[in-house]
Amino acid sequence: MKNQPDRDAVARAAELVQLFCSLDDFGRLRSVTSGEVPEPARTLLDHRSHMTVAMERFHGGDVRLRVVAGAGDRREQRPDAGWYAREILLETQGGKVVQQGIVRIDLTHLAPEIAAAIREARRPLGRILIEAGMLREVHRVKLLEVTPGPHLNGLFWPAGPRSVAAAAAAPVYGRVADIQLDGRPAVELLEIVAPAL
Repeated sequence: MKNQPDRDAVARAAELVQLFCSLDDFGRLRSVTSGEVPEPARTLLDHRSHMTVAMERFHGGDVRLRVVAGAGDRREQRPDAGWYAREILLETQGGKVVQQGIVRIDLTHLAPEIAAAIREARRPLGRILIEAGMLREVHRVKLLEVTPGPHLNGLFWPAGPRSVAAAAAAPVYGRVADIQLDGRPAVELLEIVAPAL
């Protein structure tokens, strides 16, 4: 898939990040082309499929969801109470973090049982939508380079802080995307592949 840098991608990602932390704490974002993203991150990010599927295929098994922060931790500045947001990690069954993500979902587009399954936070969003048989189309995929700040470093390396020099020298890669559900815009995503795959 051809992917051009997009200044709007950084703004879209920043809006999602700021639901849960400051940009300074999260990290520095830069829009990049597909050619600037090294493998295997390019293959994991540069597509119009669910990241759950891409991660499960790459890691050879199911991934599990761990919620880092939910909508109740920092309220969105949106008047519509139908929106739900959370920051998550996807992990292998062995507990290895493989992805960080932030998702904002308009739950008014979903059947009550699907919305309830999302709020339960037991399974990845992609898996819930696939099993529900909803027509899902991933749009506006744009790639990002992220220089992790303290927040991301703490998620990716929870056993201890990395040195400032090492963190500054090791960018990670992600994407922003939107998902239409049954033809209606309903989901905004920021998904970042964990380093050291």
